[in-house]
Amino acid sequence: MQLPEPSESSRSARVADPGRRGLLTEGIARQLEHAIRSGEIAVGAKLPSERELSVQFGASRGVVREVLRRLEAQHLIEVAPGRGSFVREPSSGQARGYDALYRAGRPTVRQLIEARVPLEVEMVRLATERATDEDISAMRSARDALESATDVVVKARADLEFHDAIAVASRNPVLRIMLSSISGMMFEMMLRSNSDPSIGEPGVPHHPEIFEAVEARDVELACARMREHLLLGLRTYGADLDVQVDVMARNHIDALLGPSGERDHS
Repeated sequence: MQLPEPSESSRSARVADPGRRGLLTEGIARQLEHAIRSGEIAVGAKLPSERELSVQFGASRGVVREVLRRLEAQHLIEVAPGRGSFVREPSSGQARGYDALYRAGRPTVRQLIEARVPLEVEMVRLATERATDEDISAMRSARDALESATDVVVKARADLEFHDAIAVASRNPVLRIMLSSISGMMFEMMLRSNSDPSIGEPGVPHHPEIFEAVEARDVELACARMREHLLLGLRTYGADLDVQVDVMARNHIDALLGPSGERDHS
């Protein structure tokens, strides 16, 4: 079995702090996930041992274990105690999964933004009209977590939770499922938008401003702020607008990790 060639940063990144460790985990997980979904690693194939993966990717065994846990949670591999990790055959339901269908079409950053605008503007409209006190509290907690996070991966997850809280508050399960179906690609964009200073254009409404409009029950303002927030990417992503979302994310993770002469031995 031929594993994907590790990126340069995966081989030699210094990840002594939790933020860089999280980025390295993301980078390795995405390389293996892509190789499995594309068939580069065949169904039934046994993955190398933790030690072998650790050596190949220049990461600690702790990072490798976290990667394997994520792949198992995604039902991409099966971990058999004493035998190793094997690529699972996808069930019919998984094979029809929206995320897999979207990725088969190689969606770009621009296309993801174009899809999010009508979906999330409608969600925030309904959420502003229907949110309960509990919903408002959940949005506030997600906003606070996003604003206080310093770790790139943690910040991206909080960003996703904020948008999901709005979906919950819309009281429309169909809209929430639609958002969930693109959450993987959204997370990849959020890794970039929450760590690239060029994305945060001054004067553009962001999460606190969206939350304020929802809390004030100002439907028109909430919709306008959500639309402007989402359309920001069309002005700031530059050449990456027409790059596949997963490729953009991998390239950005590599850039954040950067070259280093030391590996993660934590």
